Amino acid sequence: MTKQPARKKSRLGLVVAICAVLLVLVFAAAYAYPYYTYMRDVARIQVQNVDLNGVEDGEYFGACDIGILAARVRVVVRDHRIVDLELLEHRHERGTAAEVIPDRIFLEGRIDVDAVTGATNSSKVIQEAMYNAFTGRHTYR
Repeated sequence: MTKQPARKKSRLGLVVAICAVLLVLVFAAAYAYPYYTYMRDVARIQVQNVDLNGVEDGEYFGACDIGILAARVRVVVRDHRIVDLELLEHRHERGTAAEVIPDRIFLEGRIDVDAVTGATNSSKVIQEAMYNAFTGRHTYR
């Protein structure tokens, strides 16, 4: 009789250990999949320039939303030059530093400016929103 309670305790410990391992695996998978899709979506962004000589005067809106990161922009073009540029929305994780990208784009008159170190992914999302404004494309996950 004394062996049965010890056997029950060891089975209970094994069941608890298996449940704990399964719980850790479920939480790891729940984190890993969104991170994988986020990294995949960022890798798909190929920052491209737009020839402003082919852009009509007007106001353009663009967006890029890849889940964790998103940006919406408003661009005004006159005489084939960017005369006004506004970052309407920037959802980011640690990419606040990338909010200088619109200023760089405005000053250089091109989209493919250097990304901000430490905020590369946010830089790419803002640049993609700019590209989308001029091309009418949408980048949404």
